[in-house]
Amino acid sequence: MPRARRGFKARQRRNKVLKLAKGYVGGRRRLFRSATETVQRALAFAYRDRKVKKREFRKLWIVRINAAVREHGLSYSRFIDGLHKASVALDRKVLAELAISDPAGFAALAGIAKGA
Repeated sequence: MPRARRGFKARQRRNKVLKLAKGYVGGRRRLFRSATETVQRALAFAYRDRKVKKREFRKLWIVRINAAVREHGLSYSRFIDGLHKASVALDRKVLAELAISDPAGFAALAGIAKGA
């Protein structure tokens, strides 16, 4: 039985991993085994951190809204509850942007939330 030479496909697979390892330092870039471990780890972190990114931004928006709402004598939870009761359908991203870029408009929203 002739021996199996996996030249093309094996090289293709290795080159795919080594291409992903571009930019790493030392053997992590050049050696297939080290590169494989590092690339797998990096891909796992990338997957995890796509989820974490959403959490981090939501936390940031809540902090910004809370800081802006405190100036109007409300707490964050009272503000959000007031907006829900007044049927104002703005998400936290937009509210945080309003708090920074349009303080007058945000003050109007705080008034609506107080009244509700």
